Amino acid sequence: MTNDTWGRVRQELLEVVGKNNYVTWIEPLEFAQLENGVARFHVPTNFIGDWVSRNYGDHIIRLIGRSGNHVDRVEFRVAANVTARPCPADSRDPVAQSKRTPVQQAVNHPVAAASASASDGSEMPGAPLDRRYTFDTFVVGKPNQLAHAAARRVAEGGPVAFNPLFLYGGVGLGKTHLMHAIAWQLQSDRPELKVVYLSAEQFMYRFVRALRENGTIQFKEMFRSVDVLMVDDVQFIAGKDSTQEEFFHTFNALVNQNKQIILSADRAPGEIKKLEERIASRLQSGLVVDLHPTDYELRLGILQHKVDQYRDANPGLVIRPGVLEFLAHRISTNVRVLEGALTKLFAFASLVGQDISLELTQDCLADVLRASDRKVTVEEIQRKVSEHFNMRMSDMIGPKRHRTIARPRQMAMYLSKQLTSRSLPEIGRRFGGRDHTTVMHAVKRIEELKAVDNQIAEDLEMLRRILEA
Repeated sequence: MTNDTWGRVRQELLEVVGKNNYVTWIEPLEFAQLENGVARFHVPTNFIGDWVSRNYGDHIIRLIGRSGNHVDRVEFRVAANVTARPCPADSRDPVAQSKRTPVQQAVNHPVAAASASASDGSEMPGAPLDRRYTFDTFVVGKPNQLAHAAARRVAEGGPVAFNPLFLYGGVGLGKTHLMHAIAWQLQSDRPELKVVYLSAEQFMYRFVRALRENGTIQFKEMFRSVDVLMVDDVQFIAGKDSTQEEFFHTFNALVNQNKQIILSADRAPGEIKKLEERIASRLQSGLVVDLHPTDYELRLGILQHKVDQYRDANPGLVIRPGVLEFLAHRISTNVRVLEGALTKLFAFASLVGQDISLELTQDCLADVLRASDRKVTVEEIQRKVSEHFNMRMSDMIGPKRHRTIARPRQMAMYLSKQLTSRSLPEIGRRFGGRDHTTVMHAVKRIEELKAVDNQIAEDLEMLRRILEA
């Protein structure tokens, strides 16, 4: 493969990854050689090489293959003479051309540029925003109602109401969707604001690059001049001492200027391991909102919304009764998997020219449904509940009826009914040979209590998340 071929592949990658990701991750790559099916590249740091390999390796292999070259894998090696500076402007490289007019670039892309003053490659682009992720496309239900309301409030762009806004929850529950939606609305309603959205990994990479190139002063000025800073997946800076230090000072500087900060993570600040205590404390000083796992009603609403969108472009789509309800029941832990399953179903039905029936759904999505089957066991539930309440497993299945033992036992029975396919008699047998009516009573009692007792509701939610992780 020649450098000209790599140049064409780079242009195709620009279309795939977007301008900002291209500048950050693809532009620093320097093609070395293609030998025995291995494409080798020089990179400024191991961090860049690892990140590109994980996120864009498959794209690079596919695009090189399409150019007529056989490639099985890519390798990235640090070369002493390679820096992260952009390549010289080239008429074939639209990104390099665009860097000749950074002021115009920032005007055209207000969300993604913290500064338009630099023309030497030191500008700070954020991550690109997904046009699908707006408030109009966000389906609101009980599990995400508070998070949605808080995001709406911040997106109004008025006086800072709570700082920071910290959104946390598992994969595919809508954190990134809400952050993109905030950025889109701010861009639309308040275009004069400097809004930066990026991942914690990108923040870390930019800081490391600034350290290496003696650009820390510009880095500090750039990040501390924004009006709204949005950082996704904050848990990734945990354990990175220098990055945490800079993040802490950036956070304080912006808060002191009454600038809005919006953050997300996969868990609450106090639960992020190796996150400095002072940072966790500051993150908890604003509004911390948990996006709970989706319930059946919300999943069904998401599916119906997706179907309505698809029907706008494909009015002939026919979905038989019971299909959406079946999917909402069977795929319960991850909205992305749920949406991906529906997209696959649409494509399959279109190719075979059939209505979407329950039978076709089961055939088409057999692999997805198998992967989504609940694998939690009653024994695992008993063990986790016992650990959570600091009690012995022997008490969980034993005869003691003291409330400090009986209530956790009822919660374990309730979770066994919710998270496993075991029948009531089977669950009873695993709890020391108890009758199925005892399990029925426990399930009913916990249903009643969680509606009025916030502590029980929180304990159940935490246990569910641990068990489904």
